[in-house]
Formats: sequence, structure tokens, C-alpha cells
Amino acid sequence: MHVKPRLACVLGGILALACSSQFARTESAQSRSPRVLVTKNIEEAKLVTLRGNVRPEVNTVNDRGAVSENFAMEHMLLQLQRPPELEKELQQFIEDLYDPKSPNFHKWITAQQFGQRFGVAQQDIDALTRWLGSYGFNINAIYPSNMLIDFSGTASQVRAAFHTEIHNLEVKGTRHVANMSEPQIPAALAPVVLGIVSLHNFRPHGAHKMRMPSASYTFAGSSGGTEYGMVPGDLATIYNLNPLFTSGVTGKGQTIALIEDTDLYTTSDWKTFRSTFGLSSFSSGSLTTVHPGSNCLAPGLVGSNEAEAILDAEWATAAAPNAAIEMATCADTATTFGGLIAIENLINASSQPPAIMSVSYSACEAEDGSSSNAAFNSAYQQAASEGVSVFVAAGDSGASSCDNGASAATHGIGANALASSPYDVAVGGTDFGDTYSHTNSTYWSSTNSSTSSSARSYVPEIPWDNSCASSLISSFEGYSTTYGSGGFCNSPLGQQHFETTVAGGGGPSGCASGSPSISGVVSGSCQGWAKPSWQSVLGNPSDGVRDLPDVSLFAANGVWSHYYVICFSDLANGGALCSGSPSGWSGAGGTSFAAPILAGIQALVNQSTGARQGNPNSVYYQLAAGEYGSSGSSSCNSSNGNSVGSSCIFYDVTQGDMDVNCTGSSNCYLPSGFEGVLSTSNSSSKPAFGTKVGWDFATGIGTVNAANLVKNWPGSSAPPPSQPDFSLSASPSSLTITQGSSGSSKITVNALNGFNSSVSLAASGQPTGVTASFSSNPATGSSTLTLSASGTATLGTTTVTVTGTSGSLTHTTTISLTVSSTAPAPSQPDFSLSASPGSVTITQGGSSSSSTITINPINSFSGSVNLTASGPSGISASFSPNPATGSSTLTLSASSTATLGTGNITITGTSGSLSHTTTISLTVNAPAPPPSQPDFLLSASPSSLTVGQGSITATTITITPQGGFNSPVFLFVLNPPPGVFAGFSANPANRQSILTFSTFSITPQGTYSVTLLGFGGNTIHEINVTLRVAP
Repeated sequence: MHVKPRLACVLGGILALACSSQFARTESAQSRSPRVLVTKNIEEAKLVTLRGNVRPEVNTVNDRGAVSENFAMEHMLLQLQRPPELEKELQQFIEDLYDPKSPNFHKWITAQQFGQRFGVAQQDIDALTRWLGSYGFNINAIYPSNMLIDFSGTASQVRAAFHTEIHNLEVKGTRHVANMSEPQIPAALAPVVLGIVSLHNFRPHGAHKMRMPSASYTFAGSSGGTEYGMVPGDLATIYNLNPLFTSGVTGKGQTIALIEDTDLYTTSDWKTFRSTFGLSSFSSGSLTTVHPGSNCLAPGLVGSNEAEAILDAEWATAAAPNAAIEMATCADTATTFGGLIAIENLINASSQPPAIMSVSYSACEAEDGSSSNAAFNSAYQQAASEGVSVFVAAGDSGASSCDNGASAATHGIGANALASSPYDVAVGGTDFGDTYSHTNSTYWSSTNSSTSSSARSYVPEIPWDNSCASSLISSFEGYSTTYGSGGFCNSPLGQQHFETTVAGGGGPSGCASGSPSISGVVSGSCQGWAKPSWQSVLGNPSDGVRDLPDVSLFAANGVWSHYYVICFSDLANGGALCSGSPSGWSGAGGTSFAAPILAGIQALVNQSTGARQGNPNSVYYQLAAGEYGSSGSSSCNSSNGNSVGSSCIFYDVTQGDMDVNCTGSSNCYLPSGFEGVLSTSNSSSKPAFGTKVGWDFATGIGTVNAANLVKNWPGSSAPPPSQPDFSLSASPSSLTITQGSSGSSKITVNALNGFNSSVSLAASGQPTGVTASFSSNPATGSSTLTLSASGTATLGTTTVTVTGTSGSLTHTTTISLTVSSTAPAPSQPDFSLSASPGSVTITQGGSSSSSTITINPINSFSGSVNLTASGPSGISASFSPNPATGSSTLTLSASSTATLGTGNITITGTSGSLSHTTTISLTVNAPAPPPSQPDFLLSASPSSLTVGQGSITATTITITPQGGFNSPVFLFVLNPPPGVFAGFSANPANRQSILTFSTFSITPQGTYSVTLLGFGGNTIHEINVTLRVAP
């Protein structure tokens, strides 16, 4: 690929040579120049330390010595700071840009205008470039914003100018470089220099997690292994995109820039995704890749981030199928994240930047450093001035952003540094709640459409949370608490499958500036970004800081059986072939899906309004405040599911939490046991964080109804005319038939908005021995459904679902069907049975539960009724009294071998020739595991590694205590391969140890099974690790 040569000039000594910037300066400076900040002579002996810019990984354990003197430090970024009075003026200008009453409302400015009005003085920039030049640095660019200088040099020049060494580090088997101490600059320059954005190559990580099938979590009583892969058609149904698409609001004419540091593996994946899922008919949709700016090199393929790039592209087009998707990709340098280079070059270009950007990467505020935090905030601030909407994934580590991908949080509460600025939309993550409530069939069809969609309607949502600290997972598994020695996080099941920080991101900004006194922990002089004026809505705390997230969307990766489908065909980097059923394609979750989807929805808003909107948060919170008021909206509660209000703009998620397990003393409630739960208090359980009415840290405002959001957006064009649709109704909606007879109900197709198509009808849910037939099928106006029971049809009451399908439209209605043994004589005394509660839960081999069976007399019935119960094996039932006249208490208990899961208990009442039934839904959960003898488990992550000859790799060995085990474990590699040296970071170890494999250039190639032994107490365990030695 052709790359423009970088533009650079060398400034030597104190003489400033003329140097052309890569960016054209097209406008003259304003008459009122900013106050000059460099007013004293630059004295190298008088230094100021730029604090908060050393990575927590910098220590003697990881140190591998200094880099070479000429080690290239390319495209370092010097972040500048304007005078305080000018910063205040800029903030007021941005407030006016978003105030409909201001004469400056939506009067966006260019990068050149931004620099002239709000950049630092040219005299200060000249002083800085002269000083950099005196050390031999190359000046690559002075950005038009007058807030950033791109310069390059060597490690020796960095040491001389900034008084810090650049060393090699090795962290968990991966090589890095980083500054070993805080950089220093002359005191005279300190008023204008905020910091060096980065002097290391620790990069933000993609905010996605590959699919984890629900079977991996061994849920007792879950949906039997059925999984629900989210495809574009499901997205359009659940978040109500279809009315917009059918009315022509599809993102046409809009551009969405996706910020990446890798190229796409292949664009054919994107095309296959669109063709498979019915998006190819939106012919204006396009995909291009750009490398903006002359200091942006093509990154090529970065295997660890390829999946991130393609999922961004595919799910942005799913939400806005006619939009132009632009992959803005720049290579990482030894010091700077390529994504930041791409952002800066887009917003500082001479042409107007794309109106929408999406960033799917995350990093922790307390680790990222104050200079890097300021750089992203400054970029987003400029974007907001230019009318750019920036969407950023809130993160995939719950409220523990500094512990991304860890098995437990150890650094307390921390926010995603890339999302915590007041000038972007932080997008959180949810899961669907139907598996938890055992209502999968209500919301998902048993068959897929031609484009693989199966969602029937909006689905109730809960926060995305894979951790044992999730109150919903804990209760689902039969535990009353998540914490303590008897809590779920300290159970064998919890420790083996649910010790993780994977959850939707959120939390308060805590260390945007300042320096932590404890590495990676909000402490010391840390301060969060100030709360923006627009962040005011029911539920948002008066904490004075920016709170995350703003809005959420589905983001789960399979813990409750739901995940996103993607086409990612790079088999070498975790992909799968995009052929056959999409159920075999790659799957994943993460807020990195939610961010580009919400960016796509913004493209629909922009198309409808005919204008760019800049930071949309002011409108989001205004609309949410109107919907929630002072007490919330019961009709817009997400838990309503398919009965949620039709006018809701946001769905308020009120069930569940995003809490994660933890160890240590930073925001960790650990009353007993080995694992605690992330908490705002160390002395009591205050989960970080749960849902509540209105805004909350778990899901922000909530999730969106896209059509209603567009319809209610200020300045949006008149809402599109309602599209043809239909509903179904049944009359009667309740039928009673006897064995050997039939009954019928009229199914009416109710046409809406001029609907005149035929509807195909199908019935499901009828009991064994009952058949269904329609008088006309397909039907246009109505059809008679006849339900016929054989002489041996199953007795009892069930719900029959009638589904009508016409093209992409699907609707249902239900009929309550009762099958009885004989028809009672007209007006003869009779009775019916009912049960309250109609659903009970018991534990295998444990406690019992009861339900009141009521005998409802009909036609003066006064006899006694004999009661019996039947159901799954291992269930015992007793009635008191029996026979009964008015009511009887049914007590259910389960033996130690009773069948686990959810089934029906049929209660039969008999009085003479009369016999009737009712049913109770019974869930049998596994008992909490009994206390075990002290023991431990060994595991390795990853358990399969590849290492090159003359290189190193590492795996984390985790020791999971069982039954109160508290002895150290001695670790031993039984059979190291020839030419491979194996060593442990801690031996003996208590919880974890890093096993490092080092090879020589002559180590034989091949694949080896390495056996690891652990000795602890009176117990020995072994595991195997696969090690492949490659060239």
C-alpha cells in the first residue's frame, strides 16, 4: 500500500528552522490572542515532574533492562494545556453549542477555527518546538487545534530531555517498553505542557469477549443447551428499527468512522454478513478503509484486534444498513495508540470530519495516566465543537476497569479512561432476562426466518454480568448470597466457572487527573472528570463527577444463552468459517458491539434531522428526564418485556446488577472465604453496582426504542407514516373440550395501516393428543382454529400459541385450552381447581415448599374432593386435608435423586364421576454442595501455548482452594521439553503463579504435552499444558 512520506524537520540548538505542518492553516489568527504561558527563561536545572505517567507494570520483576540508545520513539504526542480562563471560555462555548436558546446553537466550527479561538499561543508553541529541537527531536506535526505536537526521536533523546529511562519489560510473557520514572520538563514550560501522552506501548484493549456457550457455565435447570444467537433481524425487532427501515430511514448519506489499529482480515466477511442476514438490499451501504494523515501508517493485520475491527463494521451496518462505514485505522507506534492518531487526524483535517465516530477500546483511568486521559478528553472536546458524535464502549469489566480479563478484581472501582470524558457517549451492556425467568419460548420462535432471525418482540433485559457476584446467577444456582464462606463466590461451582470480572462497564470517573498513591487504584491525588451539566436525571447521583454509562444495549457473550453472531473467518486468530448455518459462525459479546450499534442509530437520527448532532448526551438525558420524571415510568420498565409501553424512548432496566468478585482491600467486601464482591464499602455489602428505577451505574439511562428515539429527537422530520402491520386476536380466548371432542376459536387478522397481505397461521403448545387445524391458511380476514382431542389426550390446562407470519412481520395470540375427561351435565354441580402460588421452587434433597389448592364450587357443588399429584420422578407430594372441601395445602419435597430443572406438577381432584386438574410449575435446584475436605484445584490459562525459538511465553497457574484448604502449593514441571526452560514466578504459591517457558534458537520444533504437578497439604494434583515450539 502506498504511504505518503512523513513530513518532519529537525530543529537544532536554539535556532528554529521553518517547518511546514502536515495540516493546512487556512484562516488568519483572531485579533485577540490567547495569553502567553511561557514567560520565563528555560533553565534545565529547574525541573517539574509530570506525575501520573508511569505504568503499574514498571517494577524490578518485569524489568529486562534498558533499550538501545537509538531505539526509535516515533510519534510521541505532547499534550498542551490552554490558560484556565480560555478553558472556561471553551466550556461555555460548548454549552452554547448545545443550548437551543443560544444564538450559537449547533454552529459548529472547523479545526482551524478551534485552534485560533481555543488553542495555546503561537509564541508558546514556538518556545516548545525550539526546546524539542535543541535535543534533536523531529517535529512531525503541529496540529491545527494548537493543542498537540507530534514529535519523534530516540530513547537517548528522551532520557536527555525528559530525564527518564526507557526499558524493556516482560509482563505475563509479552514484551513491552516503558518509561521507568515520571518524566520531567523545565519549570518554565510547565504552564503550557500537560504531559507526554505516552512513553510506552501498553495499548487499550478491545472491548469484546468471544462467545462462551451457556453449557460452559453448567447452569442447573437452564434451557437444555439451547442458545440464541443475535442476528441483525433480531436487533431490528428488539430495538424497533424496522419501522425506520421500512420508511426509508436507513442511514443513507451518513458516514460512521470506526476507530481501529488494525486493518480488516478480509472485506468479504462484511459482504457475507450483509448477504446472509438480508442487508444487501440496502444498496447504498459501503465499506472503506482509510489511513488518515501523513503520520498514520497502515497497520496491516494485528491478530489480537482483527475480530474487534470486523465486528464493529458488521454491527454498525446492521443498525444503519445504508450508511457508509469508514474504517479509520492507524498503526500503533512504540509510544502511541494508533486509534488516538486516527481520531486526532480526522478531527484536525482540513475537510469536515465524519459526523459519527465509534471507539471500541478501553483502558483504566488510574493506569492510563493523567496525560493520556487528558489527550482523549481534549480530542473528544474538539470533536464536540465540530459537531462530531463520539460513541465509546464503556468496558467489559463491570466497575473494575483496571482488572480487565482478570479472574478477580484487585484494584477496586475504576472507570474506562477512553469513555469517561464528558464529551462522548459511554455505551454500556445488557443481557436478556428470559433465560433467568424461564420464558425463552415467549420471546424467541422455535424456528428461524430466512435471514436467521427468531426474536418475537422486545425482550426484557438485565445487566450483562458473568461473575459469581451476580445476584441473578447466584440465586439461579440456589444461593442466598454471593459473598461469605457459604456464598456462591466461595462455592466450587462459583470458583470453577464464575470467577471473572466480565460484565458491562460502568462507574464514576475517579482518576482522570492526578496521580494514584496505590498503583492502579483510585487514590492519592486522583480526581474524576467533573459532572457535565446535562447529566441530570432520576437516579443519577450527586457525586460531582462524570458517571458511566449513558445508554446501554445488549452486549452479552453467552452466560444466559445469548450472544452476537459475527462473520470472522481468520481461523488462526480465533475465527470460524462463514459457511453453513450461522450457528456455527464466530460469536462474541461486549460493549464493543453496543457502541457501533448506537453509532448506527445516531446515523438514523442524523438522516432524519438532516444535520449532524455533535455530542447527543444532552438530548438523551433531556428525553430520559421527560420519560422518567421524579418517580420513574412503570410502563417503560424493561421487565415488562413484550408488554412494555409502545411510546417508550428508553427501557429502564431494573433487575440485576453488574457486580464482580474480588480479593484484597480495595472496594472489596470479603467477610469470610477466599472471594469477596466489589462493593462501595469494605465493611458491608454495597454492590458495585445494582440497577434501580431511572439511571444507574449498571445500565445508565437504559436501552433504546430506536424508532421512538428518532421520532422524538428535536428537529427530526415528521415521523414516517406508520407501516402496514397486523395483530391477531382469538375469540373465544379460552376453550374447554373433553377427550374425544373438539372446540373452535375464531382467529382474526386485524389489519393496521392499510395491511392487506395474507398471513400464514401455525399453532403450538397444544398437549399430547390434541391436533390443530385452520379453516383457511394462509388467511386474510379470519380463520377458524379447530382443536380436536383424542380419547387419550392429556388432561389439564395449557396455553396454545397461535403465530401469524407475513413477510418479516410476526405476531402471536394465545388460547387457554382445558382438556377434561367427560363433559358435566348442564347445570349440574361441579367444581374447578386452582393453585396459589402457581410456581414453586425447591432444592434437591432439601427443604419443601407448599401451594394452596382451592376447590372452586360450581352450581352449588358441596362434595368432598380427593386430591392426587403427579409429576417428575423423585418428587413427593402430600395434601392437608385430603379429601378436602374448600382448600388443601399441597406440600412438595424432592429426594436427593429428583430430576433437576423445571417441570409441571399436575393436581387431579376427583369427586364421584367428576375429575378436574390444575398444574403447578415446579423448579428443582441442585443443593448447595456439602462442605468438603481441604483440597485444591489446579488450572492453567491459557492451557495451550505457542512459543517461537529463542523466545518466551507464559501461562497463569491458578490454585483454587476447596473445603477450607489454606496450605501453600509446591509446583513442579515433570517433563519439560528438550531445550525449554520452565520457571515459576512464585513457588510455593497460594493462589496464582506465572509459569514461564523460555526457548533457545536451537530448541527442537514440535508440540509437547507438559505435565505440571502441584503438592499441597496431603494432596497431589496434576494438569497438562500443550506447548508448541514454532520457528
